[in-house]
Amino acid sequence: MRINFLGTGTSHGIPVIGCACPVCISADPRDARYRASILVESGTTSILVDAGPEFRLQAIRAHLKRLDAVLVTHAHADHVHGLDDLRPLAEEAPIPVWCDKAAVDEIHERFAYAFRTSQKGGGKPRIDLHETSGKAFMVGVLEVLPLPLLHGNLGVTGWRIGDFAYLTDCSAIPDSTWPLLAGVKVAAIDALRFRPHCTHFSVDEALAAARRIGLSRTWLTHICHDASHAELEAWCRGHGEDVGAMPAWDGLGIQVD
Repeated sequence: MRINFLGTGTSHGIPVIGCACPVCISADPRDARYRASILVESGTTSILVDAGPEFRLQAIRAHLKRLDAVLVTHAHADHVHGLDDLRPLAEEAPIPVWCDKAAVDEIHERFAYAFRTSQKGGGKPRIDLHETSGKAFMVGVLEVLPLPLLHGNLGVTGWRIGDFAYLTDCSAIPDSTWPLLAGVKVAAIDALRFRPHCTHFSVDEALAAARRIGLSRTWLTHICHDASHAELEAWCRGHGEDVGAMPAWDGLGIQVD
């Protein structure tokens, strides 16, 4: 199974509009971050997690040609406002989109035109919304398990695919979710910045979660412009070696057995 990081940035993206901080003007391509998203591939099965505002650009860069499903963590703009760009991938059949009830309701409201009967054409995505039940389900050859998380007071969904977990936009892991992470060895975890934040893990909190899960490889994602990739990489070498921590970057591909 291959995990492709399509985007690793926070809701603003990096560079941030109008910002001239050292990270936003950095020449290091790893400091340019689209909104957070991954593509999971195994054999002929292809799963997208979140479709943010840059999805079209991410898909072109990744040479994406087909999708079996989209998994949505939550319905904030930086995670769903690229759903309309599924149109070219859904010409033969609607694409299943899985999310919790709150996200289902938000997507129905924000993309209402996609669910109305209208004239042929009309420029709308063909998506088939599915509400998660809390149980595992299959997408092609991959077993997918929703993982309830907290994003401040908002319930969101992390995703376990095989022995990989994607835990973005979270500030806490509920007690009932920890057992669902048993056996996971590789994960991407929200690590917004070094300073605490009310709706996101800090870097230290992300590594604490990684240790409790028992990860051997930890990829930090949903990173803001407080620290450069090089600074985060150096910090991880000194503080996160026990869980194999490193900041992810746009375009990174990893193999998970």
